[in-house]
Amino acid sequence: MAEVPKEKTTQRRGSPRRASTAKPTTRGRSGALQDRGRPVYLIDGARTPFLRARGKPGPFTPVDLAVQCGRPLLARQPFAAEEFDFVILGCVNVIADEMNPARVAALRLGMGEATRAFSVQINCGSGMLSIDNGFRLIEAGKADLILAGGAEALSYAPLVLSSKATAWFGRFAMAKTPWERAAAIGAFRPDMAKPVIGLERGLTDPVTDLGMGQTAEVIGHTFGIAREAADAYALESHQRLARAQAEGHLKGEVIASVARDGTLYDHDDGVRPDTSLEKLAKLKPAFEKPYGEVTPGNSSQITDGASWVVLASEEAVKKHKLEPLARIVDSEWAALDPSIMGLGPTLCCTALTERRGLAREDIDLWELNEAFAAQVLACLAAWEDEEYCRKVLGLDAPYGAIPRDRLNVDGGAISLGHPVGTSGNRIVLHLVNAMRRLGLKRGMATECIGGGQGGAMLVEVV
Repeated sequence: MAEVPKEKTTQRRGSPRRASTAKPTTRGRSGALQDRGRPVYLIDGARTPFLRARGKPGPFTPVDLAVQCGRPLLARQPFAAEEFDFVILGCVNVIADEMNPARVAALRLGMGEATRAFSVQINCGSGMLSIDNGFRLIEAGKADLILAGGAEALSYAPLVLSSKATAWFGRFAMAKTPWERAAAIGAFRPDMAKPVIGLERGLTDPVTDLGMGQTAEVIGHTFGIAREAADAYALESHQRLARAQAEGHLKGEVIASVARDGTLYDHDDGVRPDTSLEKLAKLKPAFEKPYGEVTPGNSSQITDGASWVVLASEEAVKKHKLEPLARIVDSEWAALDPSIMGLGPTLCCTALTERRGLAREDIDLWELNEAFAAQVLACLAAWEDEEYCRKVLGLDAPYGAIPRDRLNVDGGAISLGHPVGTSGNRIVLHLVNAMRRLGLKRGMATECIGGGQGGAMLVEVV
């Protein structure tokens, strides 16, 4: 491993400790994890198809997407929509017509004027943060039913004016006399008419001035991730999603959406089952030209999509005779240098398993959001690197290898797309569904977060 600079990774709480000092909270591998707060169950969930952005606003705004999958999800519940205590929605690129999209979505879903709703934003972790907020509210006895989700329409990311153009418009608006207006007009320059691409700036860290793809290049170089390995991972992601679609593994999870013009969208349309290593190898670097390893083919796609999950307390389960799919066990959030943000999952997942007294092999299935193939592979390499695990994670030995047949088994953001505020919600929902299909017990959903953070959530099938 190349040297990781000191102070590159920091964590404000739940820092990884040596396994010998962890306090076990289990009764063996098959035992249920014990908690002090009220148990919180994931009852149901659904998402829209993820639709690739194609250079213009897509058929749905963020709230449109939230409503498209929210209506059928609520319709199949055995209780009224007004029974929810809170609606929590992750959304990063909120559009001007949908301020506090959680509240707008709740009202459009007919959940009643008395339903409290708030939106959350932590970049790529927003959809998971919505679940975490709901989890903590129910655990603390402050709620019994919560609708938690994520919605993002990256195709609606705005074109914005430069600061120079904004200053000119302000000057012109403040001009009171014909002479002042003429002077302002004379000061206009053609380059002021060129818009700034909001999404491009949004995917650039404001502290390091590195794009997200550049941070993937950094950690890919640190852990020696070859272009060929990244392309092979990307190909596998497409193949796994195509297989999941063909075999019906997403049935019930993905709910078709209908646009205002009547067009039906019934599947994730970013998957490329016909791609190959030869095709991927022809793509040029996207972020570090001409020698970079990260390309459009081994990066997550710019996409629109929404996802919801229904969370319930034990009291709500009994009252409404619900059948839980899984229990939310615990969560963890970590922070590190923004230039290596892609390593965030190694911090939060390690801290979470250590705190729960679990080993890596106690996790039956993993969903690690595929921001970039190089980023996923760097995390896997870091967990096997003795120096990294000792110096950064505080472990006596490497955390260990995560089997590829237990990681992102139905593809991920490289083939699905990464609607930023939604992905954290989707990976929790799909993790639960995949575990139930495969007869597995315990799973971990995790993602790196732009700005130098990471989130993880531990779930257990009931």
